[in-house]
Parts: sequence; structure tokens; C-alpha cells
Amino acid sequence: MFTSVDDLEEHLTRPSESLVADLAAGSGDLVVLGAGGKMGPTLCRLARRGLDAAGRGADRVFAVSRWSDRTAAAALAGHGVDVVPFDLLDGDLGTLPDASDVVFMVGAKFGTSAAPYLAWVVNAALPARVAERYGGARVAALSTGNVYPLVPLSSGGSAEGDPVGPVGEYAMSCLGRERIFEHASATRGTAVTLIRLNYAVDLRYGVLADIGQRVLSGTAVDVTTGHVNVVWQGYANEVVLRSLGHATAGTPFTLNLTGPETASVRRVAADFGARLGTPVSFDGSEAETALLNDATLCHRLFGYPQVPLGTLIDWQAAWLSAGLPTSGKPTKFAVRDGRF
Repeated sequence: MFTSVDDLEEHLTRPSESLVADLAAGSGDLVVLGAGGKMGPTLCRLARRGLDAAGRGADRVFAVSRWSDRTAAAALAGHGVDVVPFDLLDGDLGTLPDASDVVFMVGAKFGTSAAPYLAWVVNAALPARVAERYGGARVAALSTGNVYPLVPLSSGGSAEGDPVGPVGEYAMSCLGRERIFEHASATRGTAVTLIRLNYAVDLRYGVLADIGQRVLSGTAVDVTTGHVNVVWQGYANEVVLRSLGHATAGTPFTLNLTGPETASVRRVAADFGARLGTPVSFDGSEAETALLNDATLCHRLFGYPQVPLGTLIDWQAAWLSAGLPTSGKPTKFAVRDGRF
């Protein structure tokens, strides 16, 4: 169990032997674009620790973001990460550091139903500029499982070769981001990995935090979207970094990233109720479809996530019981019409 944010982040950013081995095979600096988001700070610190352990202490990690959270920026700088304050929408990308590896984490989701143009500018137009700026680098671009349609629960989830079917403009713009990087791979020979992530768990936010907080507050849990995939963020960040070694030119390497379980929202809520000693109530009934990904390829290449679902629920319940901080940024995983 974790007793503080520092304790959590130390665990999230502890590199595995497999990550260190993969990083030891590479060379050059790493630029992380959109490093100020929910996953970015821990990914940057993980990369720094992993490079140091791999004997690549001279290679730099550049964390690029507007950095409205100056505390987070200062903390990263204290861990040896080069913090680069920069507005990716308005700045001259030519002034950004050169790098052999790039992780693209920029995205706009919440509020885009009211301003859909923002989704397209951030999720599709910006990648075109980034793809031009870093055409000679290896790029791992974060995408989302939302590019797939809702699928029957019996399907086992969408696999990488299945047809896409984005619901709503946010998901469409994310598919646009993929197509932009696909174009760069096909026309410029940029080596690209596209990572379709479903719901990383960090204890401060995520699907489990959303469900656990509702149970703790006595609020009914909507089970219409009755099944989800989640994955420990420490594993997700490792896969993102290790996926750079699988980036391909001509046709991007596409990878679903999530946990192996198809989690029942009703069962997860009941588990929280048992751990928190709180009665649980529900709204709605389970739909026959959900947003689910099959991450078999990911697990075959990088191993199973080191933290199983039951442990994540234990950790999340303890975190909430202790009154430790949460982000206040819900995932809105229950949304079914694509309007965020």
C-alpha cells in the first residue's frame, strides 16, 4: 500500500530489468511532447531512471509542455529531467530540441463536444507539424481505444487488425492523429508506433478512482457501460517507452495497451463496497456492448502487467480510505455517444 504521493510516484517510476535492457540497446535523447498531462510526469521520470540504469546518463529527457503546474515541473527538474516550457499550438517547433526518440502524448478530450474544433486542432493538425519536425526520429504516439467501435462483450475486445469505428468527433479526431502519423511513416519513412490505450490507473485518477469515489460517497454507480479494461500506469509507461524499439517505417506498428481482464463495473463497485465498508447502489442495467480492447499482442511482447486487477482495487480502496489526493478529473468512461 502507498502512504503518500511521493511513495506512489517512486513505485510508478521504478524501471524494470526489461525496460533497462531495451533502453541499453538505444542511444540519443528523448523528447516527450505533452509531458504535463496525467501520464507524462511519471513517464519522464521513469525514462530518466531507466536511462541512468542502462548506462545512458549522458542522454537527456526533455519534458515539453506549457507547464501550468510549476510544482510538477520543478519536481521533474529535481529528478534530472530537462523541463521545456513551450506552447505546442503556437510555438515554433523548430526551436525544440532535436532527439532520436519522441513520445507524443498531446491530446484534447474533455470539453471538445462543446468546441469540436479544439479536438481536431490538437489531435490531428498538431501531429502534422510534429511529424514534419521529427520526421527522422522514432515516434511513439499515444492514441486511444476510442478509435474502435463499441463491441459485444463476447468478442473479447477489438484487436489491432479489426476495423476502426470511432464514435463522436473526439474519437474521429484521434483516428485523424493516427492517419497523420501513418502518412509520415509512408511518405517520410518515419518509424512510428501507434498506441491505443484504454484507461491507465494511477490511484489519483482513472476508472477505479471514479468508481471507488462514487461508492465512498454513497452515489449510485451507473452500470450501463458495464465492462471496462484498465491497466496499471507503471506498466503502461514502460510499454510506451519499450514500444519505440518496435516502431516501423512505411506502415506504423499498432499496439493495443490495456490489462488482460474484462472488468465488470458492478463487480468492481461491489468489491469497493466490501473494502470500504460502504453500501453500494446502482443505476441502469448493463448494455450488451462496451469499449473493449484485446491486448494479447502487447502482453506477448512485453509480458503481463505486474499489478493484477484485484491488487489495483486493494490499492485504490486504501488510497481513498486514507484521504490521499485525487485529480478531480473523471475519465467519463461511461459515456457511450462519444461526447466528452
